Amino acid sequence: MPVIEKLSVGPIVGHVDVDTARVWGRAIYQKLSNGTLRRTFGIARIKEVGGRYQAPVFFKMNPNFDMSGIAIFQELEPDTTYVYQVGWFFSDKELDEFRFSERWDWKEADQGEFKTASNDNYSEKQFIFGSCRYLLRLLGGSWFDNRGDKTFRSILRQIQQGSPIDKFLMVGDQIYADDLNCFKPDEHVDQYFSRYRDVFSQQYIKELMSKVSTYMTLDDHEIEDNWPNKADSEDMMWKYPAAIHSYQTYQISHSPILSINEDGKLTGTPKKYYYIFKDGCCDFFVTDTRTERDHAVEEIISDTQLADLLNWLGDGSERVKFVVTSVPFFPDTRKENKDKWSGYKHQRDKIISYIRDNNVQKVVFLSGDVHCSMSAELDIGNSNSGSLKIYSIISSSFYWPYPHMKRRQFQLSGSVSSAENNSAYSLGHVTDVFSGDNFTRVSVSTDSIQVKVYERKGEEVSSVVYRF
Repeated sequence: MPVIEKLSVGPIVGHVDVDTARVWGRAIYQKLSNGTLRRTFGIARIKEVGGRYQAPVFFKMNPNFDMSGIAIFQELEPDTTYVYQVGWFFSDKELDEFRFSERWDWKEADQGEFKTASNDNYSEKQFIFGSCRYLLRLLGGSWFDNRGDKTFRSILRQIQQGSPIDKFLMVGDQIYADDLNCFKPDEHVDQYFSRYRDVFSQQYIKELMSKVSTYMTLDDHEIEDNWPNKADSEDMMWKYPAAIHSYQTYQISHSPILSINEDGKLTGTPKKYYYIFKDGCCDFFVTDTRTERDHAVEEIISDTQLADLLNWLGDGSERVKFVVTSVPFFPDTRKENKDKWSGYKHQRDKIISYIRDNNVQKVVFLSGDVHCSMSAELDIGNSNSGSLKIYSIISSSFYWPYPHMKRRQFQLSGSVSSAENNSAYSLGHVTDVFSGDNFTRVSVSTDSIQVKVYERKGEEVSSVVYRF
């Protein structure tokens, strides 16, 4: 009887749509006597709660991607909870030689669950998001290795106590590859892989990602601080490819970027790192505000990504539009900061003008990066139906053991400037700034959003409702 082994990292429930789901996991390496790696495959099966497991699906664990792979489940029912098991095994057979009739020992397999997305455009949704989870790793060891994981324990407690969430968003700096900015930063792919293994294997984040559909985007610390400001040709040749390959492996591979072919496998290679998904009354556009930056022409995203974002904003879905961006769209810092959207005002103006000129309602920007949390509204001028507002929710950090940013460091009243006008847009209500480790829960209906901020150990510190 073939024995299924426990994953070494994972499982991570990635993109879950109304009828498909992706579950990521990692096996281990094992060399044969001739020095080659043993062939390794993943296996997973699924069932509805109270039902019987369906026939298993098999998938390759790829040594080029740190021996990881992704199980694809298809033909699912919308708005339905499923239970799954997943693991791996060594074999000399080809992938298409495995028979579903074979008996397998599932005792050691990992288990989890997820809920498929809703196809009801009026269905209310809840999600939690945040960013910046620091884990100092120096001289081959890990420091501060337990405190950061307590944030995710608090999220799990909310779920266990009857406050479920539909999605979990991690909006940048999932790792800090540049410990203390300059002391022994990661440069090689094995170093990046090792850091991801360490971060994603901790008890509570592992359990959370095995139960809730999780979406990620990168910021600078997945590569180096303030990337690409200080990058030279050597960084572009060595560091950047290593960082991006590990990012593809651990963060973007289970996103909606890659399509599923007729054989039920992921196909192609990522040519961009931004993507969209939807669930119930919510639309999400997860931007890439880091790898497409071009300081020479003052672009934080490429023209192509900007055009795709504007088309998505104007698609007429009438759902709540969440734009996920690792750095804040607004409010701005008091001190000029070229790392945020305030350093790219021409592109910010284009987005705001498009929203205003096309009367796009219910637009909310989600971001992290600045190691504090707040919510704000911005009056962007008159639309076809009168005054029009957009909203910004900032949530950071999951864990940061050093001083956090304070309220006095932000421009929280008056106006937000454009490239042409120092007082182009008027700030409305801005919440207090919470300068501590935290996460944010957003409850969404077609006519309002409720935003609650919780400190790392689970105490509520802020609550506000915005009505559209």
